[in-house]
Amino acid sequence: MLGLGKIAKKIFGSANDRYLAKLQPKIEAINALEPEFEALSDDDLKAKTAEFRSRLEAGETTDDLLVEAFATVREAAKRTLGQRHYDVQLIGGMVLHDNSIAEMRTGEGKTLVATLAAYLNALPGKGVHVVTVNDYLAERDSSWMSQVYGFLGMTTGVILPILDAQARQEAYAADITYGTNNEFGFDYLRDNMKFHRQEMVQREFAFAIVDEVDSILIDEARTPLIISGPTEDKSELYVTINDIIANISEEDYEKDEKSRHVALTDDGMEKVEGILRDGGFMEGESLYDYENTALVHHVDQALKAHVLFERDKDYIVKDNKVIIIDEFTGRMMDGRRYSGGLHQALEAKEKVDIQPENQTLASVTLQNYFRMYPKLSGMTGTAETEAEEFAEIYGLGVIEIPTNVEVQRKDEHDEFYRTETEKYEAIVRDIADAQERGQPVLVGTVSIEKSEVLSAFLHQKKVKHQVLNARYHEQEAYIIAQAGRLGAVTIATNMAGRGTDIQLGGNLDMMIDQATQGIEDAAEIAKITSEIKAQVEEEKAKALEAGGLYVMGTERHESRRIDNQLRGRSGRQGDPGRSKFYLSLQDDLMRIFGPERMDAMLVRLGIEEGEAIIHPWINKAIEKAQQKVETRNYDIRKNLVKYDDVMNDQRNVVYEQRREIMDADDVSETIKDMRTDVVYNLVDTRIPPKSYPEQWDMDGLAEDCVKILGMDLPVKEWAEEEGINEKTIIERIENAVDQMMSAKAVNYGTELWRSVEKSLLLQVVDQEWKDHLGNLDHLRQGVGLRSYGQRDPLNEYKTEAFSLFESMLYHTRESVTSLLARVELAPQVDPAALEPESPSVFQESHANPTTGENEMAAGFDPNDTSTWHNVPRNAPCPCGSGEKFKHCHGNFSDGQPGALKNPFEGVGRNEPCPCGSGKKFKHCHGAV
Repeated sequence: MLGLGKIAKKIFGSANDRYLAKLQPKIEAINALEPEFEALSDDDLKAKTAEFRSRLEAGETTDDLLVEAFATVREAAKRTLGQRHYDVQLIGGMVLHDNSIAEMRTGEGKTLVATLAAYLNALPGKGVHVVTVNDYLAERDSSWMSQVYGFLGMTTGVILPILDAQARQEAYAADITYGTNNEFGFDYLRDNMKFHRQEMVQREFAFAIVDEVDSILIDEARTPLIISGPTEDKSELYVTINDIIANISEEDYEKDEKSRHVALTDDGMEKVEGILRDGGFMEGESLYDYENTALVHHVDQALKAHVLFERDKDYIVKDNKVIIIDEFTGRMMDGRRYSGGLHQALEAKEKVDIQPENQTLASVTLQNYFRMYPKLSGMTGTAETEAEEFAEIYGLGVIEIPTNVEVQRKDEHDEFYRTETEKYEAIVRDIADAQERGQPVLVGTVSIEKSEVLSAFLHQKKVKHQVLNARYHEQEAYIIAQAGRLGAVTIATNMAGRGTDIQLGGNLDMMIDQATQGIEDAAEIAKITSEIKAQVEEEKAKALEAGGLYVMGTERHESRRIDNQLRGRSGRQGDPGRSKFYLSLQDDLMRIFGPERMDAMLVRLGIEEGEAIIHPWINKAIEKAQQKVETRNYDIRKNLVKYDDVMNDQRNVVYEQRREIMDADDVSETIKDMRTDVVYNLVDTRIPPKSYPEQWDMDGLAEDCVKILGMDLPVKEWAEEEGINEKTIIERIENAVDQMMSAKAVNYGTELWRSVEKSLLLQVVDQEWKDHLGNLDHLRQGVGLRSYGQRDPLNEYKTEAFSLFESMLYHTRESVTSLLARVELAPQVDPAALEPESPSVFQESHANPTTGENEMAAGFDPNDTSTWHNVPRNAPCPCGSGEKFKHCHGNFSDGQPGALKNPFEGVGRNEPCPCGSGKKFKHCHGAV
């Protein structure tokens, strides 16, 4: 009996069907315009862009222009690319324009679909970002589709890692800009570390189209983008801890593969403590004593590296480096590193060079980055299974677009075996049979290790094949281009987001490009082209006759989407095809998430060796296991967003403040407000509200004035005056500080002083924000333990993060006030020398404002080592050499001409700083 929902769906159609029906009149209107637009000359068609822009200025909206704009793009594509948008591609373009995700099968031409929405939304002149999963696709798609945009008078840019800042600015200034999610995200972070507005490369966000939207907004969104700088080298500690962990046994730890968690048992802890104590690494009795917090962290990371992370699955070792493998695409992620010391633990495990840990300078999650776009859309072949997450996190609906030609692929039931060996033997038999018939085969594996195991089985049976995984990353495009050829067998690790269609008979364009490389004779090129065309046509006909592309999965992935993406490689544009998954009880998914006691049940049923079970119930059981994992991964991402939302609000405040400072010619009012707040706080601390004069701590206030304001004020004498109150004292201190600052402005010149104020303010804001990020990292790592005390870790994190932020803001005001009160400038100093340089990414942060690098004493004596630290690094050296200070007396390397003894050498981290600031050395000139 049908439920009410199913009855309503049968009568009225699904919500997806109703949405598509609403678009039909627009499709008909675009098709009706086709004859009229075909009759236009090239110049008349190009003129449409200017016409549309003037109509927008006159008050029309992009929705009003949609039908004509789409008709214009379709005609331009026909004239430039020789490709005409199908009706289903027009639907896809409308879905993108409507802030939604277009789910379109592989081979339906998503790259061409994007031109429709990109052109329409670029008309207002605010810029459109088309986001791809890798640099190859960004470069390919921008080069390919720029023919359409260029024909219509629009500019196209592409963001690649090799571009310098000026080239990036030009690319972002284009009407349509292509790039990867990482490049867009890192440029956003870099921009907010710049010191001059004109150095920023991005414009205000307007509209983004995300290709392979599930891969970017779901899979990659588990880890934030982080820009970091190196900290002190702890290589020896990593090696020592690694040697200890490498020698413990399985009884010494407990592992939970479902949650990917591992912890030492009590016995294991005692064993590790004993070794650390004997080696002199541990203080106190227990590893969990406060003094050993960092040691515990290193032990945990080393344990994870050995127990949870597998070589050739989670990472590979290449060129003396540990390189992460993307679990969803199987690609190497060169340049990416695990945070929190885990990457260093892996390097110690694999006996390669250990790179120093990094300190976070800036970070953002992909969720919060893409939510900054006022308008967002995406396209992929597989989004429906994650529709809830897209709606909840990004506010995006998912619309399933029908295929241009009905799918002919046969999706067969899974074949289930008891052991992996039986499974692989069955796969090899099936592959050999298909190859004999000339049917091309694509075999999907979940890791490099599994692809190489299968490859070994095939070599044993002398089956010719190609392997595509992170080891053979460079040959990717060529291998994929050949995967549809007659009798080809291709093993691929995770086919998500490869971006190159597998065409039966082979990819004609790529085969021609490869065959004609280095040939300049036109007749020779024409001859080769003709031969390859004939060969491809012949092979395609035979491949179709053999049943089209046969896709095999060697096991189910954790996510149904990845399985669907693999399946989607077959049956392109109405081609016949076939897909099947082979499973065993020893597969990770079944072993970790499958039903318990299943092996015993199969034995009782009398399943013989090599015999397969094929039944829809098996498919259902697997799907439930996958749903469990998807739910868990969704919870992880949702949790990440909740925590990052707290930081995101703070990040927006700080970045907005930075932009205001950069845009301002004069920040003296901001500085004065900060000063007022600091003075009020000083007095409020020493003179509590409604207290009597005899309760006032005037000695403390006098010390604070010297330490923070650099002024010896007669506050004790003021307190003895009759009728005096805290309000009067605040006013007198403020007036005294204001007069001192005004005198400095007059003495050095207003322009120079304003430059000093702005430069120093920016540097302090950045330094405090960097320290705050470190504090939040530590808070985030430890707050989970609060749940043992029946307290919600997220609420605890929100409360404490807010307190830390308030503390950071006050400390910023105090540091700015203190530094400006003490700073002295050398005569004829160049204002440019005081301006900090914008930092380079992945290098240590820009100048640390607490180091006094912007201070210079009026009388500098090169022989007086107590005054050297007051000179800006980029200022001319006052010794008269003509060199910058950092290349002269500021060069602290032993043996250099004029090198000075470092006055801070040997100072303990907790001792008072020798500069006289009153701070501990580690918080002043000893700050890391």
